[in-house]
Amino acid sequence: MATDLNSLGNWAKLPFFETTYPKIKAALATDSRTILPPQSQRFAALERTSAEATRVVIMGQDPYPTAGHAHGLSFSVEPNVQPLPRSLKNIYKELETDLGRPAPTTGDLRPWADQGVLLLNTVLSVPEGEANAHKNLGWQQLAHQVLAHVSQTPTAFILWGKQAQALDVYIQPGDHLILKSAHPSPLSARRGFFGSRPFSAVNTWLQARGVPTIKWTS
Repeated sequence: MATDLNSLGNWAKLPFFETTYPKIKAALATDSRTILPPQSQRFAALERTSAEATRVVIMGQDPYPTAGHAHGLSFSVEPNVQPLPRSLKNIYKELETDLGRPAPTTGDLRPWADQGVLLLNTVLSVPEGEANAHKNLGWQQLAHQVLAHVSQTPTAFILWGKQAQALDVYIQPGDHLILKSAHPSPLSARRGFFGSRPFSAVNTWLQARGVPTIKWTS
């Protein structure tokens, strides 16, 4: 196993890292463009939230293509980023409406990850300024295997938008909570994302199972 995967714990046992990742790594090594996020942060979501700790999964698409924004967790940005990306602004707007409390003061979602919320993008790299340009590298295989793995036990899945919702076929049958709505993008947020109340729904489900809820706000 490659030394840069030593921090992934049991995630590193997924077949992806033996069968698909070497090809992706080779392709990235020959790409002369600036690739985001930096290599050291590419698997940050899996490093931050172990397979054993995952209770909630929020699937994103690919990293923010703006330098200094993406740091390996879906929808999250570094603490100093202002203004926030528009999708994240809408997530916070829905959070405030849903919970009746102020949103976090920065766009850094690491506190969610530390509570067992896996913030995973379907594609884990992007050339600067070229959204979705790495969609054909094969990253999706990792997302498919992660969903199949975590769904061996009851898990809450938040699937925003058609791309994320199409991944539900990889969720194994079980006593899960699967929430689907429009994507928080400004192009679609008013077509079903606003008013979907995913944060309270997850906490109600967790509470009913007798496990700690997620502290979504600061």
